[in-house]
Amino acid sequence: MALSRSVQKSQIPINCQFCETQKSIKWKCLDCSLLICDNCKDKIHLKIKNAKDHKIISIKDIGLHPEELDFTNIKCQQHAGQSCCLFCTTCDHLVCPTCFAKVHKKHDLIEINEAYDIKQDDLKKEQSKIQKNKVEIETKMDKFRQLQAVECFKYEKVRQDIQSQEKTLKQAVEKYAQKLQKELEQNCKSTFQSIEGGMNDISGSIKQADVRYNEVEDFMNTTDVAKFFIQVSGMKKYTDISKESTMSNYCSILKFIPGEITQSNLGTFQNDDSPSGELTIDIKINRQFQTNISLVSFLSPCHDDSLWIACPNDGVLQKVKPEGTNLKTISTFNIKVFGMEITSSNNLLVKVKGESRLKKIDSSTGKLTDSIYDATPFTPSAVHATYNDKVIIGGFHNDLDTSAVMVMSDKGDQEAVYEHDQHKQPIFKYPKSITSTSNRNIHVADYEQSDGKGKVVVIGQNGDVINTYLGHKEINKEEPFRPDCIVKTSRDNVIVTDRHTHTLHILNNSGVLLTCYNISDIGILYPLSLAFTPAGQLYIGGTTPDISTANDAKLYEVNIYGC
Repeated sequence: MALSRSVQKSQIPINCQFCETQKSIKWKCLDCSLLICDNCKDKIHLKIKNAKDHKIISIKDIGLHPEELDFTNIKCQQHAGQSCCLFCTTCDHLVCPTCFAKVHKKHDLIEINEAYDIKQDDLKKEQSKIQKNKVEIETKMDKFRQLQAVECFKYEKVRQDIQSQEKTLKQAVEKYAQKLQKELEQNCKSTFQSIEGGMNDISGSIKQADVRYNEVEDFMNTTDVAKFFIQVSGMKKYTDISKESTMSNYCSILKFIPGEITQSNLGTFQNDDSPSGELTIDIKINRQFQTNISLVSFLSPCHDDSLWIACPNDGVLQKVKPEGTNLKTISTFNIKVFGMEITSSNNLLVKVKGESRLKKIDSSTGKLTDSIYDATPFTPSAVHATYNDKVIIGGFHNDLDTSAVMVMSDKGDQEAVYEHDQHKQPIFKYPKSITSTSNRNIHVADYEQSDGKGKVVVIGQNGDVINTYLGHKEINKEEPFRPDCIVKTSRDNVIVTDRHTHTLHILNNSGVLLTCYNISDIGILYPLSLAFTPAGQLYIGGTTPDISTANDAKLYEVNIYGC
C-alpha cells in the first residue's frame, strides 16, 4: 500500500547574475535590478556606465528600502523616440515635448513625480474607501452570523416545542384513552348486569313452568272424577305463568367513534414577526432602597420576601426585608462573603474568604455552619443552586494557576468538573458568577483579573464549550466587557451585568446575544448584582465608579418585560 506523504519543497540557490557561478549573493543593485556577489560588486558592476550613481543595498535589507522610481525614461505612446517630460492634468495623461507643442500648450501641466504622488494619494483614498466598505460589509456579515445563530437557536427551540407537544399529546391521549376504557368497562358491567338479571328472571319462570306442568300432569291422572270436575276450572288459571319484561332496562355496549386526527391537534406554523430574534426590553423601577453598606456585591431573595445582601469590602452579610421604601435589617453576620445562593429548602449557601468548604445558614435556626459542599483543592469563587437541587461551584487554584467549575449532587458528591476544553486548553480564568438554563447549559461569567476583561462561557450537556460571548462590538469598543453577575430569566434567557457601561446584556440559553439594555436611561448606574424573586421581580444591586467606601449603595426593585 502506498503511503501518503507531504511533498517538501526547498528553495533553489540563485547564482550571481554577473558571473553566474558564485552562489554567495550579498548585494542587489536597485538600478540594474540584479543580484551580485562581493567580487562582481567591486570588479564587474563598476564597469557599467554611471555605476557610481547606482544604489546598491545588502540583500538583508531587501524590502526595507523602497526602490527609487525613474521618471525620466517613460516613452511617449504617441511619438516614437520621445520621452514624457510632464503630466497634463487637463487631459489626465503624460506628455512629451511634441505633445506639448501640438496640443497641451494652454493646459495645466505638472511634473511627472508630482502627478505620481497625487495619483498615489488618490489610490490611498480609494484604499481607505475600500477598507471602510469592507468594515461595513464585515459588520453586515456579523449581523448575518448573529442572525444565523439566532435562527439555529429558534430552530432548536421549535424542534423541542414540537417534541414537547408530541409528548404532551401522547400523555393526553393515553389519559383520555384510559378514561374511555374505564367508561367502557362501566358500560359493559351495567349491560351484562342487565342481561344477567333478565336471564335470572327467565330461569325462575322456566322453573315455575316445570313445577306447574308436573302438577297439571298429576291432576290429569287423578281417578277421582268428582274432584276432577270440581277443580278443573281453577286449574286453567293455575297454568298461567308470569312472563317478565326482560328488555326494559337493557342498554347495549356503547359504540366507539374515532375522533379525527389533524395537524391542528398537534399544532401549526405561523410567521415570526421578529425573524432577527431581537427582543424588545422594557424595565420599570418599582422601588429604590438605600442600604447601609458600600456596595451590594451579592443578592439572594428568600421565599418569604426577605433577601440576603452582602458586601465583602465591609465584611458584612445582612438579611433584610423591604417595608415600603425602607429596608428592615433582620440579622447581620460579620463575615466576608464572595458568593452566595438560596437553595430550594430556603437555606443560604455562602462562600467565605479563604475556605474551600461552603458555609450554610439554616433558614429555621439562623445558625452559620459548615455545609456538605467542599470544593477542595479549589477555592470557591461562585456558587449556583439548580432547579433539581444540584450545586454548581466555580473555583480557582492560585498555586496551579487554574480554575474550574464543579457540579455537585444534593449529597455533596462531585459529579463533574469542567476545567479544560475539547482542545485541552483552560476554559476559565476566574469564574465570577454562574447560572443554568432548562436545556442544562451552564453559563459562567468569567473574569480575567490581569486586564479586567471578561466573557460568558456556555458549557453544554456533554461538557463541551458550545459558545463564548465576549461582549458587544460597539458597547464595549472603549470599555471592555466585564461581567459581574449572570442570572436566568423566566423565559430561559440569561441577563449579564456590564458594570462600567451600565448595560445589561441579554443572551439566549445557548449564549447568543439577543439585545442589550442601558439601565442608565432609567437612572440606575454601575449594576453589580442581580437576582429574581420567586414572584418574578428583579433586584439590581448598584455601586459607584470606583467602588465607594461610603455606606450608601443603592438597591433597586424593578419589573423587566420582554425577556
